[in-house]
Amino acid sequence: MGPEFVAHRGYRLHYPENTMLGIEAAGACGARYVEVDVQLSQDEVPVLFHDDTLRRVCGVDGHIGDLRYEHLKDLAAHEFDRFGYRYMQARIARLADLCAWLAGCPGVIAFVEIKENTIDQFGATTVLKRVLAETSRCPAQCVLISFSVPFLEKARGQAALGGVIGRWRERHRVLARLAPDYLFCDVRGLPAFGQMKLPGTRVVIYEVADPALARRLFARGADLVETFAIGEMRRNFDLA
Repeated sequence: MGPEFVAHRGYRLHYPENTMLGIEAAGACGARYVEVDVQLSQDEVPVLFHDDTLRRVCGVDGHIGDLRYEHLKDLAAHEFDRFGYRYMQARIARLADLCAWLAGCPGVIAFVEIKENTIDQFGATTVLKRVLAETSRCPAQCVLISFSVPFLEKARGQAALGGVIGRWRERHRVLARLAPDYLFCDVRGLPAFGQMKLPGTRVVIYEVADPALARRLFARGADLVETFAIGEMRRNFDLA
């Protein structure tokens, strides 16, 4: 199929992460895969957000899981330290917003990363129920991924799944328990050499900014490479 890239938290290089602005921009660049992070608000609304706290993205104190969505929806997800006042209109997106967008983009797959802190706070059963309620409108386009193997085991049979690991040597634990559709590994946790093909599981390497490194990873067997610079990567590979 040739090289393919995943838009990590949308088009993060140029837009606030996990916002619909960045996700739509990634789609406009031709991205066929996007990745987002999901946590539950206090009233159990799945929203797109990575950090444990609101400080870096929204510039205020607090945690997603301690605030109701009616409060969160009015916060600017503008990443002031990176963009200043440029994206003051950006807001914390719901998983429902992403799924509505996916419904109009049938060729796009979304990797929905369930954060461990929200699993710890609300429990795997509640998180899975709330997430599946939203992804049910486009189930073939959503892959649930997580560092939490117990969560993924609970989700088995209800969605396509992807395990996330920090080091390549951790793959055996995940593969033995889960046999996931995808395995995500941090590029910093890879061995210097060797093939990475896995029978029955597609390998995704994150976070990669260098096209030359991406080429080496594809040559070693990576199926997908995740990047904050989706447009630049696609243009470098003549995919735009």
